[in-house]
Amino acid sequence: MEASQGILDSLRRDAQRSYFRARNGIKYVAGIGRPEVGITPSEIVWTREKARLLRYESHKRTRHPPLVIVWSIVGRSYILDLRPGYSFVEQLLDAGIDVFMLDWGAADAVDASNTLETYSDSYLPEALGAAMDAAGESEVDVLGYCFGGTICVLTVAGTPKLPVRDLVVMATPIDFSHLAGVLQALARGRVEIDDLVDHTGNIPAESVYRSASHLRPTMDISKYANLWEKLWNDQFVEGFQAMGQWLRDQTAFPGACARQSTELLLRRNALLTGEIPLGARRVRLADITCPVLNVMAEHDHLVPPSASEPLSALVGSADVTDLRIPAGHLGLAAGRDAAQITVPRIVEWLNDHSS
Repeated sequence: MEASQGILDSLRRDAQRSYFRARNGIKYVAGIGRPEVGITPSEIVWTREKARLLRYESHKRTRHPPLVIVWSIVGRSYILDLRPGYSFVEQLLDAGIDVFMLDWGAADAVDASNTLETYSDSYLPEALGAAMDAAGESEVDVLGYCFGGTICVLTVAGTPKLPVRDLVVMATPIDFSHLAGVLQALARGRVEIDDLVDHTGNIPAESVYRSASHLRPTMDISKYANLWEKLWNDQFVEGFQAMGQWLRDQTAFPGACARQSTELLLRRNALLTGEIPLGARRVRLADITCPVLNVMAEHDHLVPPSASEPLSALVGSADVTDLRIPAGHLGLAAGRDAAQITVPRIVEWLNDHSS
């Protein structure tokens, strides 16, 4: 009798899952019911051209100084605020941190002449000043993600007098010889930047997306197999749709910055030497003397730990911590690993260095 009841329960469960799988499959294919993303309330406190600095609303601010998150020049920053309950930003706010986000916006023809100096010497220092003004503070913490972390490193090293109390970088390339795909083709001269630049003077968003997807050519097969397996689960499908929306929502890479980065970072691998020429001066990573947290993803196929770990030996700080998270490039900032490991560890480190 108990065996028969178990079989019936299993059949009911399978039938119910088949119904939900069919319903969710139709919604997914038709593009119906896509989740809202990046919805944590915020206000714009600074703008310059496409760039804007957001300050997230919170009634829990207990930690000082404020934290400015610096997103990569390409891609959309809402990956860090993907959806309620799975938001990197939301967790930081819940921890009492005053959170700002520097979003570079989508580059167009006007931005084609932007260089590394445009971001590291001009935009970012201005944005940090605006964050301190808005928060009424004289210092600021900085968290840079991916190439945004590289910009942060150049900024803090190139402007040592900036009142940056703590620097956190996540999945940040320093040794560019360990990057793969089209980046290595550029490094070896098999592909030239001008082969990728379009009529706006930038590398278009579609090329940025394809460059990333080509690093894992079987990714689409595996992700859709995983989707089919869990298509009955509403929560999983919602998260899958949100992540897929972000992956396709890339932005153009400014042409001048791409050319400069290819020469200095890819072909000359200048950051690995600890010194890089920017404008009329040389920026030394040893001039970074504030505490540094270097966060790496052990399963990162875009920026493997070997590309990030040299930073710790190049900076001049006596307080450097390496943190390895068992996650991939995106899992480091979005999803279960981010919620359970990345954010709590970063918050713990920031609190240990808090005033």
